[in-house]
Amino acid sequence: MKLRTALLGAVALGLSALAGFAQTEGDAGNPGGERGRDGQLNIIYWQAPSIMNPYLTGGTKDYEAASLVLEPLGRFDPEGNLVPYLAEEIPTVENGGVSEDLTSITWKIKDDVEWSDGTPVTSEDVRFTWEYCTAEGGGCAQAAKFDGIEDVEIVDEKTATVHFDTPKPYPYAAFMGGQSPILQAAQFADCLGPRAPECTEANFNPIGTGPFVVTDFRPNDVIQLEANDNFRDPEKPAFQTVTLKGGGDAAAAGRAVMETGEFDYAWNLQLAPEVLDQMAAGGQGEPISAFGTLVERIEMNLTNPDPSLPPETRATRAEPHPFLSEQPVRQALSMAIDRQILTEIGYGVAGRPTCNLVPAPANYAADNTDCLTQDIEGAKAMLEEAGWTDTNGNGTRDKDGVELTMLFQSSTNAVRQDFQALIKDWWRQIGVDAELRNVDSSVFFGGDPGSPDTFQKFYADAEMYANNFDGTDPQAYLSMYRCDNEPRPETQWQGENINRFCDEEYDALLDELSQTADLEERGRIAKELNTILTADTYTIVPLVDRGRVSARAMDLGGVELNTWDSELWNAADWYRIAE
Repeated sequence: MKLRTALLGAVALGLSALAGFAQTEGDAGNPGGERGRDGQLNIIYWQAPSIMNPYLTGGTKDYEAASLVLEPLGRFDPEGNLVPYLAEEIPTVENGGVSEDLTSITWKIKDDVEWSDGTPVTSEDVRFTWEYCTAEGGGCAQAAKFDGIEDVEIVDEKTATVHFDTPKPYPYAAFMGGQSPILQAAQFADCLGPRAPECTEANFNPIGTGPFVVTDFRPNDVIQLEANDNFRDPEKPAFQTVTLKGGGDAAAAGRAVMETGEFDYAWNLQLAPEVLDQMAAGGQGEPISAFGTLVERIEMNLTNPDPSLPPETRATRAEPHPFLSEQPVRQALSMAIDRQILTEIGYGVAGRPTCNLVPAPANYAADNTDCLTQDIEGAKAMLEEAGWTDTNGNGTRDKDGVELTMLFQSSTNAVRQDFQALIKDWWRQIGVDAELRNVDSSVFFGGDPGSPDTFQKFYADAEMYANNFDGTDPQAYLSMYRCDNEPRPETQWQGENINRFCDEEYDALLDELSQTADLEERGRIAKELNTILTADTYTIVPLVDRGRVSARAMDLGGVELNTWDSELWNAADWYRIAE
């Protein structure tokens, strides 16, 4: 217990000690003044947000947009440090916020925090947020963050204690970061369980504590916001109004900031290096980049997406996939890929070939390198040995009447379509035929349970996208792949276990990780979990460890690119640089 206490106290206290620096660094050149003094701010996200509720979506573009309005108790700064937002401080063992036995964490809300409607934020809202995500019959996209919580106790109006069912050495998953903000209990009271997706007004126009409030939300198009008159800092935000425009493509977004100057900030510029260089020459803005945990990967569907199946079992664990259920097939598909070429054509110095789902921090990154060398002949031999041969001479391998013919989908993006074309060719060389499909990003990464085209519903055999996790500890991220956390009809197709993976050994390791405090031992377990998903089973086929690349206007100050939280994490600090 002394080891656990020392670790948790030292790590968390050291992180919170930097809180003041992290929240004020972006203000270095900000002259201050009246709220709204800098007028209009224009942001462009070429993947248009489709909802403003992070608990009902798996799309990063939705988390980011919502972070302008909804806030958590604490955030992660650009260095991955924990910093308080709605909370007075980050609870630790040292300051008494985390119990000595690590079974509870107590959060104290700042006295001056109000919702945008002028009512106070209370511990009732904290408890309600937990109830909302864990309500029976509902589907919560952030369920893994609440793993192991048995109760949220209301101590007083501004104090809530989270109780865990076992000691929790890392208790900073729920209510931390842009993916787990606090919801207003009064607004969402009638939106529990199956009713959650039906609350359109609340999901599109949430009452929040952030620097801005929504004035008009058009899903998959544009969001209009204005400064929150009840924001806790009277001098912030500097901008009175915000337009967050969605749609188009990454190239158009980059040009709008760096060449034409129409927009102030462009997110996620997934563009070839030479294209970014050409845009930057326009002089209106500049690209900004940083590495974190963003990994471009191929997800293998372990279930059968055949449209002839009944809707209640299609793409669920009730219907195993006819050939991707076989590990040798998944491994062969991985062996055929040249990750170095993908990295060079797609990202240049802003990418690194990887075999890991968790590429950082170093303590959690496994030493998996076997996938870095393409092996077409080895892939062919593996399929042969598994009984997959071309019996009819059509160039596609088959076994027991099943052909290795796949639907390979991704979001619409020039780099991803280049990747798809190359991978299709490599797979063709080993006797696997792939039909390519791309879906508008706003739809693909949306959370509409009625759409057949979301990445959660996974009506394809394989799909490619990128994802990452809040903060620097991967426990909640790896917990996404726990049994029964998959999207399915009874959860309104919400869930984080996209592959429908289920393994008792994996779940047991997750339980062990959740109770382990020693940092080195946590790293060992996390690496083993990562390896199960990748090098052992090829359920996930990592491709590129991507640096995050966005762009800001030359006269936009206060921006600190953050790969550990929402990129808009400190939008309250942004301002117009005086000429």
